[in-house]
Amino acid sequence: MRQLSELDASFLYLESDNAPMHIGSIYLFDASERETPLAFSTFIAYLRSRLHVVPVFRQLLKEIPLRMGRPYWIDDPDFSIERHLAYVSLGENSRESHLMTLASKILEDPLKRDRPLWHITFVDGFRLGDENEGKAGFALIVKLHHAAIDAFSGAEIMGKLLEYTPEPQPIRAPRPWQPRPKPSEERVVLQAGVNMLRTPWRVTSLAVGAAEATVRGLVQKQLRKIPLPFPIFSAPHSPFNRHITANRQLISAKVDLSRLKAIKASLVDVTLNDVVLGLCAETLRRYLNDQGASTIESLIAMTPISVRSRTLNKATGSQMSAMLLDLATNERNPAQRIRRIHWNAVASEPYREAIAADRLTELLPSTMLALSARLYSELQIAQRYQPVFNLPITNVPGPQVPLYLQGARLVQQYNAAPLFDSLGLGIVAVSYQGSLTLNFTICPDVVAHGDSLQRYVCDSLVAIEDAAIELPPEEMHTPLEETRSQSLADDAMNLLEAALQKLTARFKR
Repeated sequence: MRQLSELDASFLYLESDNAPMHIGSIYLFDASERETPLAFSTFIAYLRSRLHVVPVFRQLLKEIPLRMGRPYWIDDPDFSIERHLAYVSLGENSRESHLMTLASKILEDPLKRDRPLWHITFVDGFRLGDENEGKAGFALIVKLHHAAIDAFSGAEIMGKLLEYTPEPQPIRAPRPWQPRPKPSEERVVLQAGVNMLRTPWRVTSLAVGAAEATVRGLVQKQLRKIPLPFPIFSAPHSPFNRHITANRQLISAKVDLSRLKAIKASLVDVTLNDVVLGLCAETLRRYLNDQGASTIESLIAMTPISVRSRTLNKATGSQMSAMLLDLATNERNPAQRIRRIHWNAVASEPYREAIAADRLTELLPSTMLALSARLYSELQIAQRYQPVFNLPITNVPGPQVPLYLQGARLVQQYNAAPLFDSLGLGIVAVSYQGSLTLNFTICPDVVAHGDSLQRYVCDSLVAIEDAAIELPPEEMHTPLEETRSQSLADDAMNLLEAALQKLTARFKR
């Protein structure tokens, strides 16, 4: 048995009918170079031959009675690949717009918990291109639960399942696999009891580590300037932070990586990730302006970052660190905004590296986290007060060489992010073969006129390019003036000093 981490378990307990916690992907393949169309039966045989590279595909959840502990991954004794696959033929509705509508509907449904947490829909009859005679192709609509993978390991999994050569490789017989015996209820309860005995020592250790990291984050001036006691809910109100429904819509825009790299070079001391975040920020600012929403206060993004290479060795699971980042959407100049985003990210680096997301969730039992989240939703805290952050933005670097599936070339990938209540918009940026695709997962009942986001991306990129050219060279190396996020440490120290003085005065009496 392999027990889920608190972070992975929290994705299970946070799931609801309106907020399924799976990561969705749509893969478009050009099959015009194949002599015959790829049959669904051939795809099943191909996938069956590669199941050994992704063990979690044949593992299901084993819950602990009375939720005395986190669930375990165990081998599925009744595993059947057919239970995880579906076939759809688009027929006359074979264009990309119809595919995206179909995918949005499929991604709305939560995965079933009585089997391994993944599902693939094979879409036949798909035609690439908008012309009357598009190229023959097919598509895959993939759902993988966030408890099993994150956006980073999900990209790695698909890289392992696909091929790097245009010549179709022989489909080999599946490797022999024998599921390990299902654990007895007595063993599960006994293991849960042992874990509970270990909990006090673990929580104490983690609490000390988190306290040290929090202090370090304050000293490095990561947090925003706000009156103490420090409120968690410090992001501004926005149209995205309202009660969501189960409806989903996926909107995407594709840009050349070379244009983003040119902006990076012209702005000197910034990273490509800063430019991507700047493109997102300019797009969101334009959307807010057209919706008549205020841009006086800057939006706050939660940006997950993979920490697998530094701290974890597992091949799957949610292995992330995360930081809250000021997107500087209150800055009018889109080129200067990218410099400010870089400044904010650099200031938050020690805080980001100090606490990984799995350590943060270890501080609270995942069941307690789920209860807190449901109260957060039912009491409409984000609507009544201020949200913790306005939206998540994930940037996933993808392969820059073409991938294939039995001779069919992968030409485009779209990604959908799970949404949580009061988070009606999420962005996933994925690069592949010299292009970057910005994917906006929205709840259309919260984010009105979401289709306009695609146009805003194109307009925003042009605006950033123009602003980068016009930015005076002397401003490239001019230190940015101190922002509200950089003076919290001084204020915190002053208030703590005042509190200590009051406490000392009481003892003197």
